[in-house]
Amino acid sequence: MDLLIISIAPVIIILAYIYYRDKYEKEPLPLLIKGLIAGMIIVLPVAFFENILSSFLPQIFTSKISYAFGNAFIVAALCEELFKLIAVYFLIWKNPNFNERFDGIVYAVFVSLGFALIENIMYVFSNGFSTGVSRAFTAVPAHAMFAIMMGYYLGLAKFINIKKSYYFTLAFIIPFFFHGVYDFILMSHVNWLLLLFFPFIIYMMYRTNIRMKEHEMNSVFKF
Repeated sequence: MDLLIISIAPVIIILAYIYYRDKYEKEPLPLLIKGLIAGMIIVLPVAFFENILSSFLPQIFTSKISYAFGNAFIVAALCEELFKLIAVYFLIWKNPNFNERFDGIVYAVFVSLGFALIENIMYVFSNGFSTGVSRAFTAVPAHAMFAIMMGYYLGLAKFINIKKSYYFTLAFIIPFFFHGVYDFILMSHVNWLLLLFFPFIIYMMYRTNIRMKEHEMNSVFKF
């Protein structure tokens, strides 16, 4: 029971926080639950394609550092952020409830943390309580921050009439890049890179908070 609690608790806390930050027009809970479930479902295709791509890595990336790079960017970040974006798009892009910029952040986080919930349960039950504690302050918030970046640009793509394809592309490229860097730091096992891990997380926290504030200030329901 303790393992299940430590697996689920950080996800619930972050979801509650994001729901609270959506100040001016709350999203319907049934649609948010659909997003959470969609995130859980995409674990299956993500795992499938990650396994396929992983099988090619030893032939392409022969050194330890290059292998870590390929594993971080091509396997993990590419597959996970791409399927998250696909799930968010089909969930809300044409849904009338997606009616302001901040909504992109809300739905992206719910989808992303649905994925993170299943991933977290698997890691914690395999590796124990201490893994759950460390992931509660690192991996789970990181998934949420990648999603905030994705949702920020989805909001721009939806509601700014120029550069729609540009912003939509950034909705994948930016979280893909940050996710890749995050995983590469950990997978590299290079001491000087590992020293950058927590500063990198703090920078992402700062960046995503600024992005949320920007969409909050531009809410069409604020006035």
